[in-house]
Amino acid sequence: MKDFKEKLALVPTKPGSYQMKNKDGVIIYVGKAKNLQRRLRSYFTRTVTGKTKMLVEDIDDFEYIVTSSELESLILEINLIKKYDPKYNILLRDDKSYPYIEVTNDKYPQVRVVRDVKRKKRKTSLFGPYPNAHAAKRTVEIINRIYPLRKCSNMKKDLCLYYHIHECLGYCKYDIDKNQINEMTEEIKRFLRGDSSIITDKIKDKMNEASENLNYEKAIDYKNMLVDINTTLEKQKIDLTNNYSFDVVNYYYDKNYLSIELFFIRNGLLFGRHNEIINTLDDPIEEVVEYLIKFYDRKGLLPKELVVSDEFDNELLSSYFDIKVYSPSKGKIKKLVDLARENALEQYKLKIETIENDDKKRMAALKELSELLGLDNVSRMESFDNSHLFGTYYVGGMVVYEDFLPVKDDYRKFKLDVSVKDDLGAMREVLYRRYFKVLMGEEKAPDLIVLDGGKNQITVCNEILDSLHLDIPLIGLVKDDRHRTNQIMDKNYNILDVKKDTNLFLYLTRMQDEVHRFAISYHRNIKAKGALSSRLDLIPGIGEVRRRELLKRFGSLKKIKEATMEELCEIIPEDVANKLINSLED
Repeated sequence: MKDFKEKLALVPTKPGSYQMKNKDGVIIYVGKAKNLQRRLRSYFTRTVTGKTKMLVEDIDDFEYIVTSSELESLILEINLIKKYDPKYNILLRDDKSYPYIEVTNDKYPQVRVVRDVKRKKRKTSLFGPYPNAHAAKRTVEIINRIYPLRKCSNMKKDLCLYYHIHECLGYCKYDIDKNQINEMTEEIKRFLRGDSSIITDKIKDKMNEASENLNYEKAIDYKNMLVDINTTLEKQKIDLTNNYSFDVVNYYYDKNYLSIELFFIRNGLLFGRHNEIINTLDDPIEEVVEYLIKFYDRKGLLPKELVVSDEFDNELLSSYFDIKVYSPSKGKIKKLVDLARENALEQYKLKIETIENDDKKRMAALKELSELLGLDNVSRMESFDNSHLFGTYYVGGMVVYEDFLPVKDDYRKFKLDVSVKDDLGAMREVLYRRYFKVLMGEEKAPDLIVLDGGKNQITVCNEILDSLHLDIPLIGLVKDDRHRTNQIMDKNYNILDVKKDTNLFLYLTRMQDEVHRFAISYHRNIKAKGALSSRLDLIPGIGEVRRRELLKRFGSLKKIKEATMEELCEIIPEDVANKLINSLED
């Protein structure tokens, strides 16, 4: 570890953001502080363990930017984290957003489950979040069973099955009274705000009617609906005077591990909770703030209010999020804050032993891998695989791991040219496209490339890296006759001495299984869209929007094939049009 005594003496005691760099000048951590000198000194004067120890050992230099206020330093810190994506900053491993229930404001409204609520351009009524996705889907299913709203995403030209089973009023054919539609949507919104009596009364009437008609199977179905409603709503009620809507945040911290607990309170209901335990590098309050910013940026809408313990700088959070943030000192909401801390502690007790053991195993495996390859510190790894349909229509997949943990935000899918007819050709195109972006500075290089294969795959990768003048370490996972990984080969085709019962071998094969799953899932998703969509989806340069426009304009593969280049270029670029024509002629 370098001695920064002289440089630290020159650091001011003002607020600001600091950036830690490794020996290659890469920013590996970004933080903020009210007092830059005091915070930076703490890294090099206190005893550190775990991930913090790894960070300090990696630091070769540091820089800082002074700001005029703590809010400015927070905004700067978040912007720098987004720009540089430092390896030691908090990473939300779970890339999935929480589902919401949406009631559209269309002429003929729909009720559906949505996830990407931040991209919604039109005004809709959203209810959630629902951490239990099954509960959200079941709630929408019940609503659609009881209320005959529009079910189809695009209006059909004629009556469909939903009309004949009395679950749609036939909006495509009949002029439905607007007051009737408004009455239904208002009842649905009241139900989603917590007033379940409206729907439960309707279900009870239908259950009794089915029972009187000796339709016991249908009666049992309605009874199960009542049970589901009780599970998703009635048991979530909290003893609050008003129908408050806010999020509650609290934490528990010990041994450099931080357990963060969130409660989602909507209209007096506990819609759900979220817990995550992370290995911290900094002050726990600072880490919670950084986590919250990333959480709300990733998971969905901000709450109307945020309730936190009195340790937080409420003014800072309120200024950043532009919402009300407060810390109750007594009453029922204060009990909720305390309950969130109790839950954070319980989750810590429940998971910490497993997390600590896994952290030790991963760190030992990383150290073993670094020593085997003669590298300083292997952290970020990229692994590749491809999938095809009977030797045609290849697609590629790339998964990314840091410290043997998946970074799903950085996973990549590759549509390959129709001329690709073999695995090595597919690997060659994927690797070139991926690392050309690294060469151009658009994306950062990994510490290690992990190939699904042996000598042939390594040869292809060496050729691509040499052509791009890139020096990135790589290994190949060699399979036996039963298609099971049994050896690890380096870029010079040497077999590395790694036993199959070691943690290193286990983590590498897990990564191999994940990239295999990812590539196959991508291909299956494309095929599941149907023959017409599948053919279009497999052409590089044609995504969801362009596919939809082509189908809207031409309607069939035959008509697309008959279209002139000029007609195609009205929708897609010329190079993509050429690929499309070649694909249809193949």
